[in-house]
Amino acid sequence: MSVEAIERGFADPVHDAQKVFRAALDAMAHPGRIARLASSLTPPSPLLGTSASLLLALADYETSIWLDDTLSENPAVSDFLRFHTGARLTRQRREADFAVIAAPADMPALATFAEGTPEYPDRCTTLIVQVEALANHGWHFSGPGIRERMAFSAAPAPADFPQQLAANRAHFPRGVDLIFVTSVEIAALPRSTRIVESA
Repeated sequence: MSVEAIERGFADPVHDAQKVFRAALDAMAHPGRIARLASSLTPPSPLLGTSASLLLALADYETSIWLDDTLSENPAVSDFLRFHTGARLTRQRREADFAVIAAPADMPALATFAEGTPEYPDRCTTLIVQVEALANHGWHFSGPGIRERMAFSAAPAPADFPQQLAANRAHFPRGVDLIFVTSVEIAALPRSTRIVESA
């Protein structure tokens, strides 16, 4: 790995990381709410700048990251993440603190990632899912942070994604957390969110 070949990280590491961290927390506190997440990062393709910003803010040398096959095909993505986060990359989904999905229509089942344990439900995988579009229509959800009911969808997604989300919620307080990103937006579905109607 050539240091010269690594794209630059945050211009202001402390301030930029805090800003992205707050955006991630706000997304988790308000499931399905779509917000803008501007990023000045230009990581290797197909990793989006929004995904890279989240990982630079959330991951460190104590965490592990799993990349789907689409991302793993470009070694520069792994080099970028190792250099800027210090995190370990793993090919074992159940070992991952974070998983990044660049081909959401073909993503592995949510149940194949770490769901935590009854004693430590927070030891679960947070999935960062890169999609083409986020919208406030389609699936309907309820739960903490939602007033009565909320409509949200992300595309593309697996055909059985509503069923997977329902199964994920059934394991609560275990289960995975999901953060969806486009090139400029962010929204989240924490494991406490319940799907009540699919499109």
